[in-house]
Amino acid sequence: MSPGGRWRLERDEAVCLGQRRGGCRKVTRDPEIPALPGVTTTSAVADNDSAKLRALVFSKTAAFRHDAIPTALAAIQALGTEKNWQVDSTEDGAFFTDAILSHYDVVIFNSTTGDVLTDTQQAAFERFIRSGKGYMGIHSAADTEYGWAWYGQLVGAYFRNHPAGTPTATVLREDKTDPSTQGIPDSWSRTDEWYNYQSPVNPVVNGGGTDYNPRNTDGVHVLLKMDESTYAEDDGSDGTDDDHPISWCKKYDGGRSFYTGLGHTQASYAEAGIRSHIAAGIEIAAGVLPSAACGVAAANAGMADSRLVRVSRRA
Repeated sequence: MSPGGRWRLERDEAVCLGQRRGGCRKVTRDPEIPALPGVTTTSAVADNDSAKLRALVFSKTAAFRHDAIPTALAAIQALGTEKNWQVDSTEDGAFFTDAILSHYDVVIFNSTTGDVLTDTQQAAFERFIRSGKGYMGIHSAADTEYGWAWYGQLVGAYFRNHPAGTPTATVLREDKTDPSTQGIPDSWSRTDEWYNYQSPVNPVVNGGGTDYNPRNTDGVHVLLKMDESTYAEDDGSDGTDDDHPISWCKKYDGGRSFYTGLGHTQASYAEAGIRSHIAAGIEIAAGVLPSAACGVAAANAGMADSRLVRVSRRA
C-alpha cells in the first residue's frame, strides 16, 4: 500500500477504491466493471447502496501540477466519510468508459491540467453527463482540455492567467441562498491564486487570449465573484473593477456542472468555507442536494437516497 492509503497501478497511477470510514481497503473487483488494461491490483468495488452518492475524483495532469492535489483529495475523502459518500479516485483516463462511469453520480476534476482524456474517453464522459449525471471542477479544471469544445462549455470558461503569487483578496457572495454559499460571509477575505478567464470558444491553449467574463457563457449562474478593488488582478484592465465571477454552476447537456476557481493552496482545504463550498457543490452536481439555480428539484433530489436510484446506475 502506498503512502496515504492508495493502491498503486503498474503505470504508477494512483487509485483509491471504496473509501470508507476505515480508509481504503483491498477488495474483489466488481464483475460488472471490466478490468482496466495495465491494472493488476484491483479495478473497482461494487456500489454501496447505502451511500448518499458515489463520486470519482480525477486528478490527472498533463501540464502544470498543483501541489494541493493530494490535500484536496484528502479533504474530499474526509467529506465523504462525514457525509456518507462513496469516494474513489484515479489519475487513469481508462476509467472513462460507459461501464465504469455508470456507477458514479459525479466526476470531480481535481485541478486537472492539459489534455487528460482521449477522444474515446471524452465521448464516454459526454454520454455520462447526458445521462443526467454531474461534473465538479476545482481550480485548474479550467486549465484542461482546450481542444475539446464541449468541455469548455461544460466548465463555462478556460483559464487565461493569474496575478503573481497568492495575494489576499476579497470574494463577494453573489448568491446568498444557494447551498454552496451557506456559511460563507458576504465579503470573504482570503488568500489564493486568483484566475482570470478566457472564452470557452476558440481558447488559447494553456492560457492567454482576451479577458472574459464567464457570466456571458450561456447557462452560467454566478455564485461567488471577486472584488477587484482589493487586489491587482493582472487582467489587462487593472484600475477598472470588472465583474469577475470565480465560482459558478450551470445545467448543461442534460446534466449538471459546478465549478470553483478557489483551491490553489494546500491551506485552502483547511478552511471551513472552502470545505462547505466544495461539499455542497459535489452534492449539487451529483443531484442529491437541491439547488434552484443548477441542481435538481427538491423532490427528485430526495429520490437519490433511495436504494432504487442507487441500483439504477448499473442499468
